[in-house]
This record gives sequence, C-alpha cells and structure tokens, in this order.
Amino acid sequence: MSRYRLKLNKKRCIHCKACEVHCKAKNNTPAGIKLGVHTSSEPVMVDGVPRMKAAYQCCYHCETPECVDVCPTGAMIRRESDGIVYVDQETCIGCEACIDACPWHIPVFNAATATVLKCDFCMDRVDEGKLPACVTACTTHALSFTRK
Repeated sequence: MSRYRLKLNKKRCIHCKACEVHCKAKNNTPAGIKLGVHTSSEPVMVDGVPRMKAAYQCCYHCETPECVDVCPTGAMIRRESDGIVYVDQETCIGCEACIDACPWHIPVFNAATATVLKCDFCMDRVDEGKLPACVTACTTHALSFTRK
C-alpha cells in the first residue's frame, strides 16, 4: 500500500510561515490551534553567514496509528486506500484519548467544538488531485507532497 509523505527541503525554506497561514485558513482553525507547525531555530553564524534551522511538523499518518486504536467511538479513521488518518467530526466526542496515545501529541483539542482536530493532508484537495494547502502556499517550494 502506498502512503503520502510531506517533506521539507530545509535549504529552500525562508521561514515565512506561509505553510501555517494557508493551513489555518483552509481548515478555519481557531486562534492558537495549528494543524501544521513550522519551527525555526535562532540564527547562528556558519562560516560568517547567518543560518537558521527549519522544521515542519504535522501528522505522520502512521502505518498503525495508535490514535485510531484508542478512539472509543471510531472517529479517528485511517483510510485503507492511501493511509490518510483523519477525524470524523460528527463522531468525535472530544475525549482526547487520541492526543494521549499519539507519541508526538499531534491531534489538538478544539474547545470551540469540543472535538479533536488534526492534519488530514487536506484529503478533500488530495481527492481532487490537488496538493495540500501548506504545500501550495510554500513560496519557495520547500514543502513537497509525494507518495512513498
């Protein structure tokens, strides 16, 4: 079975955080909630040139996701066709078991809806043959989205 992969080319990243902005806009998440998080280090001098390290973290869409296994209502689902893990908002009761079970604590609790949210690789866009919002927004094409 093939799965998708989101990868950051750290040499291309200019730390603009357009990835975060477009993810937030596409998913209409409340203030303080990020489904994809861009982090930057403080600048350090390398051979007389200032450099920063970058990382982009979102859900890893695990092969055997612990978040899916612990969900008491079956709201956390892994699609068999491509391995995308998503939350069925109609079924989620906001118990946060998935947050505790995730080794990276990727799912986040949305107090406004009393449910859990997480990156789903913009599966509605992927189903239409488009790229996730974070990848589309990346001004330097540092983020890529491929099947692995």
